[in-house]
Amino acid sequence: MSAEFDIAETLDVKGASCPMPVVKTKSAVDGLDAGEVLEVLATDPGSMSDLDGWADGTEGVELLDQTEGDDVYKHYVRKTE
Repeated sequence: MSAEFDIAETLDVKGASCPMPVVKTKSAVDGLDAGEVLEVLATDPGSMSDLDGWADGTEGVELLDQTEGDDVYKHYVRKTE
């Protein structure tokens, strides 16, 4: 099952471990316009909780969904402002 979002950009951080997925996600989101969605592809299981916690504590971003499959974790982050 795949999430149905209008993806503005895909960030591939497969192979990177904490904290790089969050660091790179923050950097990529900074480059988006409000309302755009970033798809993040990661292989680090910790990215599930790391990105969730980062989005919770960060103004202007919203974690829309996270999916797990075939050793790849997909995260969908919307820039809200």
